[in-house]
Amino acid sequence: MHVTIISRSGLKYINEKIQEFKGFLSYIWNMSKNLDELGLKSIVSEYDLFFIDIWGVVHNGIKLYENAIKALEELSNKEKKFILLTNAPRPNLTVINTLKKMGLNNFSETVFTSGEASKRYLLENFNNKKFFHLGPPRDFDLFKTFENNKVLNIDDSDYLLCSGLFEEHEDDLGYYKTLLSKHTTKKMICTNPDLIVDRGDKREYCAGSIAKSFEEINGEVIYFGKPYPPVYEIAADINNKKILCIGDNLNTDIRGANIQNFDSLLITGGIHRQEISKLSIENVLKNYDANINYFQKELKWWIN
Repeated sequence: MHVTIISRSGLKYINEKIQEFKGFLSYIWNMSKNLDELGLKSIVSEYDLFFIDIWGVVHNGIKLYENAIKALEELSNKEKKFILLTNAPRPNLTVINTLKKMGLNNFSETVFTSGEASKRYLLENFNNKKFFHLGPPRDFDLFKTFENNKVLNIDDSDYLLCSGLFEEHEDDLGYYKTLLSKHTTKKMICTNPDLIVDRGDKREYCAGSIAKSFEEINGEVIYFGKPYPPVYEIAADINNKKILCIGDNLNTDIRGANIQNFDSLLITGGIHRQEISKLSIENVLKNYDANINYFQKELKWWIN
């Protein structure tokens, strides 16, 4: 019997080649498909359920995106199930009414918000507890059904309900660290995990930025919304379904898909557009430790 003896340097060389090949396979496996020319239509038959972000995909905070609305209409025509899943710190009805004011009168039954998920949780688990509200007055409808539990002095609260920033302190995260520094033993309920959002051309902080600041001073936060699994389970029946998540935010839309092992489509013209333009999509994905299956500048059904 002939035995081949391989030197240590030879073994090292072989191992290096094996690792290179594994890296190549990983690259092939993780390659993302560009749908700018093919459109959503090209992959729609592969999926049973779609979770579609609203802000950044369906509208920009000011106006609807016509191509996205067309895509929703086509999904509906093909009787494809989709949920307009948004990290909005308001009940479903409030977001539905906002979309109607923008001109979207269909698909009301598909809307589900992080605010709705948090409201249901609070009614079930904190119904008799006093809370201090962090957020603008416009978020009042979130806790209208238990408004008598609201206190104006943070010292009198049992927990903290964070839906956003105070209008007079919407750019100063340091203010909130100071305010909350003596209340880290209280739980914070964050109704919108988003860190930032673009309202038209203006970038704004969201509730998630306050929650992150609270965690930095050792506070405990309970999050409702993407990327955390409960919101998907509450919003739809996800059992035994092939699912595609569509969104523009790597921290929430795409990370949520990755956690749940769902496929994902990143809208590159959204919140990360400047990063992608400067660094390339591959480098941005690496920076966020995110994987996507597809990407598209804006949600489109088909390219005419």
